[in-house]
Amino acid sequence: MRFSETEALSGIKVLDLCRVVSGPFATMHLGDLGADVVKIEDPRQGDESRRYGPPFIGGESAYFLSVNRNKRSCAVDLKSSAGRDVILALAGVADVVIENFRPGTLEKWGLGFDALRSRNPKLILCGISGFGRSGPDADRPGYDLILQGESGVMDITGDPDGPPMKVGTSIADLVTGLYASQAVLAALMRRARSGEGGRVDVSMLDAMASLLTFNAGMYFASGASPKRRGNVHPTISPYEPFQASDGWINLGVANDKFWSIFCGVIGREDLACDTRFDAAPKRAANRAALAAALAPVMATRTRSEWLAVLRRAGIPCGAIRSVGEVCEAEQLVARGMVQTVQHAAAGAVRFIARPVRFDDAPPPASEAPPRLGEHTVEVLSEWLGWDARERERYAAAGAFGASTSRVD
Repeated sequence: MRFSETEALSGIKVLDLCRVVSGPFATMHLGDLGADVVKIEDPRQGDESRRYGPPFIGGESAYFLSVNRNKRSCAVDLKSSAGRDVILALAGVADVVIENFRPGTLEKWGLGFDALRSRNPKLILCGISGFGRSGPDADRPGYDLILQGESGVMDITGDPDGPPMKVGTSIADLVTGLYASQAVLAALMRRARSGEGGRVDVSMLDAMASLLTFNAGMYFASGASPKRRGNVHPTISPYEPFQASDGWINLGVANDKFWSIFCGVIGREDLACDTRFDAAPKRAANRAALAAALAPVMATRTRSEWLAVLRRAGIPCGAIRSVGEVCEAEQLVARGMVQTVQHAAAGAVRFIARPVRFDDAPPPASEAPPRLGEHTVEVLSEWLGWDARERERYAAAGAFGASTSRVD
């Protein structure tokens, strides 16, 4: 297992009680930074995202593989008292516990914050939930689609004349995971000063609402909710996609200087002095007419031709790429952002590496996502010092489910 002493979180033990996306995404980032992340999974079927598919690679879910690198899997049955005793023991030596059960679930199992902290006063417990630990919606389950809607993000996404539209990735899960990992890092810094652990509460609703930024600011200033704008910007134009002859590009003509240069590049100097478009506020006010004038011009060249000439002129622009194009992008490959690990069942697994680097070093090599229960013996030995006899005692009591083959 990769535990380089040079990594930022080397020596930090993270007990991961998470499933699906938000929590696993948070713990994956901690593992990317060098933490020893032990993923606790139900011994019967494991994290439910192991069954999300297709596609499956060698029987392994591509979904699961995408958010579970740099972790070790320990199969423990939380429905058994012996399994919960194992968790208490592991929490006793951990630095951080992260969970994304519905609020109150751990307390029902005797694994709440007070029980864990009684074993380990320096422990940090990070809880991720849909709506937080307090408030009238605290008991509601949280799923990405539901929170995209509840947060207002769907209402401002999509065509102005179309229905609300969700973001094309699991944005609520992912941004909550990022906030959770950030909060854990801050809690570790606080503990370094005070010597005490504490509790971190991260809500998907809170996280998504925080992304409203200027949209919320517009409401607070005017009392009117912003409406869906599709791909256009409320105050800048042209700042939107245009279709070339073989694909799509984004234009970001963000000020009058760029506008004058842009008109020369596309051979429409007349637009620069058109009184409808000769100042940024006018271009925003007359956006529809401007887009109608530009669309046939942009359709005359290929995507690569436009990008080349616009970039030479310094005009902000970019291709609208497919996921496949991004995964093969020369820029990402050159920066070491596309990595490959060997997985025992799935073979060569490619992924986008951590987006953080220190001292200009590329992302370090990663460990493959674990198979279910792959590291149970290893973890119990390393973290708790348990020998085969001790493991068998807990296995006989049902701590590891019906199968005990990985604790022998």
